Amino acid sequence: MGSILVGTASWTDRTLLASGWYPQDVSSPQERLAYYASRFPLVEVDSSYYAPPAANTVSLWRDRTPAGFTFDVKAFSLLTQHPTRPGALYKDLRERLGETGKNLYLRDLDRDIAEQVWERFLAALAPLREAGKLGAVLFQFPQWFPIARRNKQYLLECKERCAPLPICVEFRNHTWMSEENQAETLGFLGTHEMPYVSVDMPQGYPSSIPPVLAATARLAVVRFHGHSSKWTSKDVHERFGYLYSEDELRDWAPRLRRLAADAETTHVLMNNCYRDHAQVNAAQLARLLPPG
Repeated sequence: MGSILVGTASWTDRTLLASGWYPQDVSSPQERLAYYASRFPLVEVDSSYYAPPAANTVSLWRDRTPAGFTFDVKAFSLLTQHPTRPGALYKDLRERLGETGKNLYLRDLDRDIAEQVWERFLAALAPLREAGKLGAVLFQFPQWFPIARRNKQYLLECKERCAPLPICVEFRNHTWMSEENQAETLGFLGTHEMPYVSVDMPQGYPSSIPPVLAATARLAVVRFHGHSSKWTSKDVHERFGYLYSEDELRDWAPRLRRLAADAETTHVLMNNCYRDHAQVNAAQLARLLPPG
């Protein structure tokens, strides 16, 4: 069996800071990351989806964590074909675009600007890669990204652009993992050695993906989104405000162990980021699984 690393999809969420999970004397960004890293071996950077990180910030993440700690980094929204605020772009590129009050998509940008976004985003991750602390770049695609030849080609483009940085792929359009397309999707990812991100999430919505665990590369990834009854809410804390019971996690443990038998490393991330729900559940699940 390969190693299993358990962590959460945030360490700075404002409701987490207000929950009391961090001791009162752990109050600075440096202290919080060090405290988190003393309890978990893995974290997912979610803020990079909303705005690309600066290289000096990434260097601080590297320096504030021990050897062997792992970061998965969520790809910038523009690169996963999500709408992106103009203010999230690099300042000089934003100035080249001029004033625009509407969200941008990658297809809206001149080729040179798009290339600059790709290059700068990936270059900023170099400190983590060079320190052996970068697990994967998470490409989470939107609900309007269905299984199609052009979209498969885009997945290959993402992998090629990121190399040698590894990527992993999460879908939010049900066609990828429908009964008729599931084998095709997993076969495609396996052929190209792209890790499939397995998910646990509310079912019955257009964005719902079934909880299928599959290893399509040396790295396997599982993200737990919870089962909030308010999945369609625009309030992110309502969408992910779910606390797993001990029994739910106990049921997942043998499934995760079987998945880990098919991969070198398995990343398990609790994304139910409301107050300390993710941290509490990650610690519970880690106790149920073999050490990474």
